Amino acid sequence: MKNIAILGSTGSIGTSSLDVIAQNPDRYRVSYLIANKNINLLEKQIAQYNPRGVAVIDDCAASVLQKLVNGTTEILTGLEGVEEIVQRDDTDIVISSLVGFAGLRPTIKAIKAGKTIALANKETLVVAGELIMTLAHENNVSIIPVDSEHSAILQCLIGEDPATVAKVILTASGGPFLNTPIERLETVTVDEALNHPNWKMGNKITIDSATLMNKGLEVIEAHHLFGIPADKIEVVIHPQSIIHSMVEFIDGSVKAQLGVPDMKIPIQYALTYPERTVSSFERVNFTRTGTMAFQEPDMKQFPCLRLALEAMQAGGTMPTVLNAANEIAVHAFLNNEITFMQIPAYIEQAMNDHTTIMNPSLHVIEETDRETRKRVRSLIQNDRRSE
Repeated sequence: MKNIAILGSTGSIGTSSLDVIAQNPDRYRVSYLIANKNINLLEKQIAQYNPRGVAVIDDCAASVLQKLVNGTTEILTGLEGVEEIVQRDDTDIVISSLVGFAGLRPTIKAIKAGKTIALANKETLVVAGELIMTLAHENNVSIIPVDSEHSAILQCLIGEDPATVAKVILTASGGPFLNTPIERLETVTVDEALNHPNWKMGNKITIDSATLMNKGLEVIEAHHLFGIPADKIEVVIHPQSIIHSMVEFIDGSVKAQLGVPDMKIPIQYALTYPERTVSSFERVNFTRTGTMAFQEPDMKQFPCLRLALEAMQAGGTMPTVLNAANEIAVHAFLNNEITFMQIPAYIEQAMNDHTTIMNPSLHVIEETDRETRKRVRSLIQNDRRSE
């Protein structure tokens, strides 16, 4: 019986993880739940899964939850509470699915405590990939990817000599604007951007999928997670989202991992790895799948992908700048403060203003993140005042 702490239990990955755990009651137990401020859902999860404790990052939400549970469940607050939970002896596996940069420090604490990491927070490896992978090696910790694309790569690489890998091919659905003219992208609405054709995800990652930034972040993540050189990682648009990623080998053979677009499949694999267990999840019906199409991504239509690749090539603190600027710009778009195509514009401006620091420490990474967020917020506010 493995005890699991879920960082981000009220998000899309967190709720899917709980569904997986519920299907495997003899293998896993929910030890701790962590949320930001969605206490209505968290209260229901507490009642259903009876965790040993929870952590609520937002102090006000934590106070409200204290009154609701009336002392029946231990409640910790803030990121300090999250960091304490991931280090406790009664936590074996940490599902890291907090959104954005907030997942970095708790993941580091969990690695140092020797916990197995089921990683859904791609930003952790984007902003601190070298640091994270070094710590994992030093502490003999396994980092198992939850993202469907990286789970696919992991499955394709099993039993293979890394030296025989010619390239890794990450697939992307193309999001809701794959066939939208570039000039139309200037006026797309938030609701249109959140209308993903295949996946049900949180707002931030859904916008990242619409801009293809999500795929850019995944390229950086794959680079660190599997030790694949940047020039051996390719992105291909595959609108049907049936092939989740592929690996090409030096003899010309290609392995692909296929499945319906359902995050519960890679989540279960991350928890059972290297084994497989029976599930009741939907299967691919190839007689109904129809044509599977592939095309190159248009870097003019999706400049966020280009910016992510440039940040990876620059290395050092540049991916931190990319991620911080993107988080602020996406938040501003969701609040109708900027247009869809201003997202990459603010990111590019932040990257152009930054002087890369190579081999950054955690302190430098965090300071770069803070300064970038401050800078982009200021740029957005100044532009709005001048309108």
